[in-house]
Amino acid sequence: MTAGLELPLLTLALLVLASFLAGWIDAVVGGGGLIQLPALLIGLPPDTPVATIAGTNKLPSFMGTLTASLTYLRTIKVDWGLAWPLLVAAAIGSWTGAQLTHFLPRQHFTPLVLFAVVSVGWYTWRRPNLGLHAAVKHTGNDARLRMAAIGLVVGLWDGFIGPGTGTFFVLALVSVIGHDFLASTALAKLANLTTNASAIVAFAITGNILWGLGLAMGVANLTGGYLGARTALTRGNAFIRKVCLLVVGALAIKLAWDTFFTYWG
Repeated sequence: MTAGLELPLLTLALLVLASFLAGWIDAVVGGGGLIQLPALLIGLPPDTPVATIAGTNKLPSFMGTLTASLTYLRTIKVDWGLAWPLLVAAAIGSWTGAQLTHFLPRQHFTPLVLFAVVSVGWYTWRRPNLGLHAAVKHTGNDARLRMAAIGLVVGLWDGFIGPGTGTFFVLALVSVIGHDFLASTALAKLANLTTNASAIVAFAITGNILWGLGLAMGVANLTGGYLGARTALTRGNAFIRKVCLLVVGALAIKLAWDTFFTYWG
């Protein structure tokens, strides 16, 4: 545990449990940040800097995403010719988003994201066959350009806000490119791994990571990530679609809650 930070044993246990659940959900469809980040906000002392909370959150997220990525890569073949524009653009987007936190008020951005989340969730729900089978819509340079656009936009969100990044990657790859849910989830893990790694370097340089707590949560997250990836591979696209809709619904509720208290609370 980081020097100067002492947490009750029950609080530490609950944070580790939250990290395990976050790793499982993140591996299946993304969105584990909806559990892990709020848990840290509640569990850590009120005077903990926001940057330290965000930095500590990224460490277990990276560990779980790395484990899930390796699990997927053993089974799912990745087209690296299409993957590299997504990964490079995601890293650029994440770095840019982190810089924007110094200039743009997040509360004005949240309603726009809420609209996007509800729209995408409705689109997915209304199309029960979406993502169950691959129906690639774009190839060649056209596909690479769209992959780069997805990486840039979703990476920007990850650096600027965070929660829901994996889900956004999955839904964008399914609806824009035409991949099935399994292939999209594997690519989303790689892209999210890239954005997490970039953020960890930035937070580590400024000393904003509680390494002891982060590593303890990381072990739980990677365990959940491994089990979640195995579950997704076993249960298939239909299962991922159901979990995806549940996570999108939870994300929409959270964003609506944040928006309400920002403007009318």
